[in-house]
Parts: sequence; structure tokens; C-alpha cells
Amino acid sequence: MCLSSALPAPPLLLAGIARRLPAFVLCLALLLPPARAASQQEPPSDPPPGWPPTAIDYSNVPYPHPVSYLDVRLMGQDHRMAYMDVGPAGEPNGRTVVLLHGMNFFAAAFAPTIEALTEAGFRVIAVDRLGYGRSSKPLIHYNLHIPARNTKALLDELGLERVAVLGHSMGGMVATRFTSTYPEVVTHVVMSNQIGLTDTRPGRPWSDPEAAYRSVLERTSYRSVLAGHRRYYPNGWRDEYMPWVMYQYGLTLGGDWPRMARVRAAQQRILFEDPVVHEWQNIETKALVIGGADDRLSRDFAGQARNVAEQLRNAELVLFPGVGHVPHFEIPEEYHAELVRFLLSDPAEPADQGWR
Repeated sequence: MCLSSALPAPPLLLAGIARRLPAFVLCLALLLPPARAASQQEPPSDPPPGWPPTAIDYSNVPYPHPVSYLDVRLMGQDHRMAYMDVGPAGEPNGRTVVLLHGMNFFAAAFAPTIEALTEAGFRVIAVDRLGYGRSSKPLIHYNLHIPARNTKALLDELGLERVAVLGHSMGGMVATRFTSTYPEVVTHVVMSNQIGLTDTRPGRPWSDPEAAYRSVLERTSYRSVLAGHRRYYPNGWRDEYMPWVMYQYGLTLGGDWPRMARVRAAQQRILFEDPVVHEWQNIETKALVIGGADDRLSRDFAGQARNVAEQLRNAELVLFPGVGHVPHFEIPEEYHAELVRFLLSDPAEPADQGWR
């Protein structure tokens, strides 16, 4: 029996997952020790045979917990935002954490973090933003206000007045916007290997969105997707990373790829059109800037992360040397220990300034 340590599933779900995924994928998801598992030297140079198309609604992609939906109305259209609402596995501590994913992942990628937080007593809500995972894929002009507003609507629907917020990668930009927009709601904010650490607009002309769409549509391939994911891991490749390549590349194999390519191109433009660098200085919420210091998505991630922490009014900084863009996959034990420590801290107490 093969299952991914990144996508744990209860035993009763295994049969359903096995029916939806080819045997190769299940073996890719072999249970490995979570921190420093053995890895192959190189991933396959071509897509393995039998990989299925990824449904645009991710209905053939396994999630580690049941998925619910919030109805949202946007620009005169009705949509659904998918989310997982997972209760504490350990003794409840009365706190809730909202998880916001990045550009090349979706809520299910937070499986290790959900497990660590629920075992520590937290209630966890992991959201698929519009355009990702099992949420609707509207053809709209995306910005960061949309997921911030929809997340607030979800909290109102669930009757949650105060939560902690964690955003990974582009999700860190969403966490920034959410916290700056709704400061009264957020007890703690965590920016985990956030992107968008600089304002890229100066000296960079605007480009036609249609050209961006054509580029995504025509140039996305197995090798381009794989290259993007390989950048995340400076310590080398592991088999357990492969399903995330499969899900993303699988979008190109289905008949909905032209629509999905437009959605992805529109999401990518957020980095240029909706920066958050001018919002950190106004955030007083207790904050944690955390991540792998050797993140290769930024020219100097460690320096840029320190700049974010310095601009925030009440922040801690935790960086892991030798670790890349996805520390909750690379070093889950060390990463989640720091995360739980911070989220259990008193939000009224000043953040630890020992990093300065």
C-alpha cells in the first residue's frame, strides 16, 4: 500500500484514492520519514506513463480532510470557495489558524501543517482561493483583495471573530493584505517564504494580459513545471515531491486547459499589479517571518525576509539555513515546532526581538 506523507489519508479513504490514481502515483506517494527521507538523484526527464489529466475542479485529486464550500458572489457571478475545516486532534486550545496557499499549490499541500497544528490543539481552516484547487475558476481580473474579502466572509459564516493567519509563498501576500485590511480579526500573522518581497513596478513596463495568457498556454510543459518545483528544494529531489508536479502538469492534459491557462496568467499578474510592500509598516499584529534561508525564488531571500521583519511593527524572524521555499515539506519537525511555539504565544505580548 502506498500513500504520500505529504497527503495523509484515513484508511477508509484509501480505496477511493486508489481507484482514482494510477499505481505509479500511489507508489510515488510512498510513506517516507518526514524530515530527511532518502531521495532519487533525478526526477524523470519526461512525464511518467499513466498520469491522468487533473480535473479543473480537482475532483480527481485527493484531499486529506473533507472539503466544504462557501458560496461567494463576485462581479455579478456566483462562485464557490472550497475549504477544509479540521478540528483539534489533541486537547483543544480554543484557537483557530487559517492557512493560505501559494501559486503552485492548493490547500491539500498543507497536510503536514494541518496535522502538526491540530495535534497541538488548534482548529485549522485551509482555504482554496478562487482559481485554485476545488474552488471555482472565474475568468476575472484577480487581486489580493478578493481572497482577503472571501476569507473574511468565510470567518463570518463560521462565526469566528479572532484567528491566526498563515500564508505560504503568494499566500503570504494574501496574509499581509488580510491582516492590513482586518487587523481587528488577526491575533497572529505568519509569512512563510512569502514572495512579492520587493515592488517590481519601477522600470518594468506593463504588458498585455493576452500575451501572458498565450505564454502560459503554449509554454507550459512537464519540464517547465518540474523545473519550477525543483527550484524549491536546494537539498535535492525526493519522490514525495512528484505528486505536486503531476497535479499541476495534469491541468495541461485536459480540455479545460485554455480556461485554466487564463486563470493562471491572471493570478501571476498579481505580483506586478498588486504589491504589498507598502503595507508591512502599518501592521501592528504580532507577526512571524519564517522560512528556508536558501529560497531560490528570491535573489537574497534572507536579506529580504529580514527587511520585512524590520518593517513590521512587532515581528519575529526565524530562518532555517540550507532550506528552500517549502520548509513544511523539507524540515517539517523543525518548522512546525517554531510555528506552534509562536502561535501559542500571547498575542498581547511583544514578539521576540532576539533576531535583531
